[in-house]
Amino acid sequence: MRAMRISAVVTGALGVLLLVLVAVGWSPLLSFDREVSEALHRDAVAHPGLTRLHRVLTDWVWDPWTMRALTLLAVVWLLRRREHLLALWITVGTLLAWLLQQGLKAAVGRERPRWPDPVDTAPYAAFPSGHAMAATVACGLLLWVLALHWREDRPGWGTLSGAAVVSVLGVGWTRVYLGVHWPSDVLAGWLFGWCCAAATIVTYRRLAPVGAPPAEPPAEPDPGSRMEDER
Repeated sequence: MRAMRISAVVTGALGVLLLVLVAVGWSPLLSFDREVSEALHRDAVAHPGLTRLHRVLTDWVWDPWTMRALTLLAVVWLLRRREHLLALWITVGTLLAWLLQQGLKAAVGRERPRWPDPVDTAPYAAFPSGHAMAATVACGLLLWVLALHWREDRPGWGTLSGAAVVSVLGVGWTRVYLGVHWPSDVLAGWLFGWCCAAATIVTYRRLAPVGAPPAEPPAEPDPGSRMEDER
């Protein structure tokens, strides 16, 4: 849990540093953002089929509403198991992350990239990327809930973990490729998103063992084996 606390502090500090660099208009960062965005935009314009695939992924598969729906399913599942505190923690953590995201967008007010031939559009301010932040928070918390109830050495854990990583990285890539975010917007979304997810986990764990999910009941011994032992 110490590593989780450190990661929350480090990612939060890096996110704030990035925010300051964007706010003051640090030229090396802005130049990097512009060069990467221009190169990817040229590719997006030249490959409309690939661009359509990116729009499907970003608008449907990895959309923030998709991530919220997955989180809601997890919350409902926890409520059915009577793990009310954990369900509440997931809900509050997700809500606070969204409020932080909206607050940062309003405070920084960064304009999105503008193109004479845009391949996609998006509303609101650019910093941080809402898609990247929502995916990081949702995937991080969902993997944590899964780890609490499912041993990590079971088959399929690696596949689910890999899918979460691909989703987080993939949605960030699509936002820059489609020209609706600068790379630093996406990086900020990842940093602040993980900071929120890690903080949610750490604060919940401070309530353990009171707040921990109930342990699975021990398996009943096989009557046949008990009779063998008595012999």
